[in-house]
Amino acid sequence: MNPVDQIDRRDFLFKSTLALGSIALGTSLLGHNAFAAPPKGLEGILKSTHIAPKAKRIIYLFQNGGPSQIDLFDYKPTLEKMQGQDLPESVRKGQRLTGMTANQKSFPLVPSYYKFSQHGKNGAWLSELLPYTGKIADEICIVKSMHTEAINHDPAITFFQSGSQIAGRPSFGSWVSYGLGADNKDLPAFCVLLSKGKIGQAQPLYSRLWGSGFLPSQHQGVQFRSGKDPVIYLNNPDGLSRDDRRKMLDYLNDLNQIHLDQTGDPEIEARIAQYEMAYKMQMSVPETMNLKDEPEDIFKLYGSDSRTPGTFAANCIMARKLAEKGVKFIQLYHQGWDQHGGLTQALPNLAKEVDQPGAALVLDLKRRGLLDETLVVWGGEFGRTNYCQGNIEKSKFGRDHHPRCFTMWMAGGGIKPGITYGETDEFSYNISKDPVHVHDFQATALHLMGIDHERLVFKHLGRRYRLTDVHGKIVNGILA
Repeated sequence: MNPVDQIDRRDFLFKSTLALGSIALGTSLLGHNAFAAPPKGLEGILKSTHIAPKAKRIIYLFQNGGPSQIDLFDYKPTLEKMQGQDLPESVRKGQRLTGMTANQKSFPLVPSYYKFSQHGKNGAWLSELLPYTGKIADEICIVKSMHTEAINHDPAITFFQSGSQIAGRPSFGSWVSYGLGADNKDLPAFCVLLSKGKIGQAQPLYSRLWGSGFLPSQHQGVQFRSGKDPVIYLNNPDGLSRDDRRKMLDYLNDLNQIHLDQTGDPEIEARIAQYEMAYKMQMSVPETMNLKDEPEDIFKLYGSDSRTPGTFAANCIMARKLAEKGVKFIQLYHQGWDQHGGLTQALPNLAKEVDQPGAALVLDLKRRGLLDETLVVWGGEFGRTNYCQGNIEKSKFGRDHHPRCFTMWMAGGGIKPGITYGETDEFSYNISKDPVHVHDFQATALHLMGIDHERLVFKHLGRRYRLTDVHGKIVNGILA
């Protein structure tokens, strides 16, 4: 035998392992041929959706910190009658509290200090802090019976964003990108924008919340920033022209392709796709991020903050522009909703920052004919307690975390408009009708995108994973 044709023990084991790994990857893709190839570049794993989709994209307006459902959506006259009285044990039922209030000697009930009124044809109750949301009451579905298992911020946010309280799983947007791929070949399928409230405690955000976990890395979210460099490391360094960058990428891709042919490592393929996407984004991102050409009536619609890059209002306009360009999953985070004290100072400001832009986004999408094909979601990781944390004075009191019932709203993309779904008890402490778990919400959103949440899976370390883990059901009552 020619010495060149010989293979040593190490090479044999290495190549055998790759072959077995390829078989395992192929057999993990339910609903496809047993040896289907992993998606290349910007393609999704699904050759066609599992069911007819109602939505083409998702815009998720995540309110980081836990907005108070009692002061915004869930009107409870009983709390006004029982102000200052202790939370009845028959309501609490010994349920777990956070370490911030568990040692309190009493749990005095505190009603909302804001007036509520009914809006829309079905009379949805909304706080005076949300006047613009009240104007779109007939366009949105208000879900009052959300509940989660997590009681602290980090696991609760991670749960909503990845389907697990433990970090490391792929994010919601990454699953959508992995399944459906990108419609616009010059922009990522999954884009992220961050903003921060001017007043209020801002819980930290981590890039893993929009990470791809164990999915191919080209499906991770790309964060867009305000300022000179919307996407870091995207621009060419001084002295390097676009033609030079193209030549460099061509040579680099040739080397990566040789390495891919030798090893079969799918992450090399992901790297090639990311380099190419970055090159395309050098042209597409500056145009997308430019708001100077927006007409005056748009800034008036979204509010005065929309002229300031990096605000929630400006990011809402960006979300609409990204939706127009075919981005599949657009994630907005707004920080500041964690009011353990000084709620009456912080909450009105937070509500003002998001109320008009959120409503404007729905109206803007509708008049452009995009709302019916865009699922818009508004909500945080949990709600707030009906009892006081700390000093009960109006100017000082706060509310602790409350995972057992809270409110989100959704619009467009196959959602039944103008309804309120689910009910809580008279204390806004427990759910009394139609509970909606985090995984139920995720399963329903995927369903509207044409994805069966039980069939979009990825085999990792010997187990088949999905966004909804091992449970979750579609909430048919909110579907149009």
